[in-house]
Amino acid sequence: MTQSKAEIAATLDAAAKEHTAIQQLALQDHFSLAEAYDIQAMSIDRRIDRGEVITGYKLGFTSKAKMEQMGVHEIIWGRLTDAMAIDNGGQMNSEQFIHPRVEPEIAFLVKRDIDRELSLSNIGDCIDKMAGALEVIDSRYMDFKFSLADVVADNCSSSAYVIGEWHELNDRVGSIDLEMVINQDQLVVGNSSAILGSPLNALVEISKIMARNKMVIPAGAILLAGAATAASYIHPGDQIRARFDGLGEVSLSVE
Repeated sequence: MTQSKAEIAATLDAAAKEHTAIQQLALQDHFSLAEAYDIQAMSIDRRIDRGEVITGYKLGFTSKAKMEQMGVHEIIWGRLTDAMAIDNGGQMNSEQFIHPRVEPEIAFLVKRDIDRELSLSNIGDCIDKMAGALEVIDSRYMDFKFSLADVVADNCSSSAYVIGEWHELNDRVGSIDLEMVINQDQLVVGNSSAILGSPLNALVEISKIMARNKMVIPAGAILLAGAATAASYIHPGDQIRARFDGLGEVSLSVE
């Protein structure tokens, strides 16, 4: 690498803070996936130093098709902070983003530290709530183009999120019909089964990854299980509403 990991982290942090797109870093600084996660952590540490608080994690590449497209065999993940949270029905300021997209997801609430690998049979020991959600992703790279290492270093494009009403975890989570509407036009429809067959499988996978890296997902953390549909570009003036069968609605307006 021509730059240190700390220097790359500072570049990504500045791009996010100043809402300015940059060239793909991996084109000039070749770094491994492990190094990309180090860079991600260093970049988020800069936010924490400014007063932000980690609220959870977002999961990415939670579809077999996306994994195959990117040439990977496991999900990727990024960190969420309180500065990314938007109230259900709230507004986001488009001037604080570069080229945002939105996607409907299923969110989970951790009730007990996840400090070991989970299975489908015991996942209820650590997860007790689920909700519909919207995630706003916003790559800091020009034209939304990046390599695997690039996107991981860039905190997996994490930008903002909206959580709906929390519901008790139940077996229906594996097949929840959903639709996302922007400006009264039906834009996308999907089903939670698009997330690795069930969002619960994504939670099992992140528990394995965290255990392998000796990391703990603390009680109270939010987990965004990955996109159930393709992401859609959003623009100033957009009114976004997602409906989740059995979980209610989640909405967001763009100013």
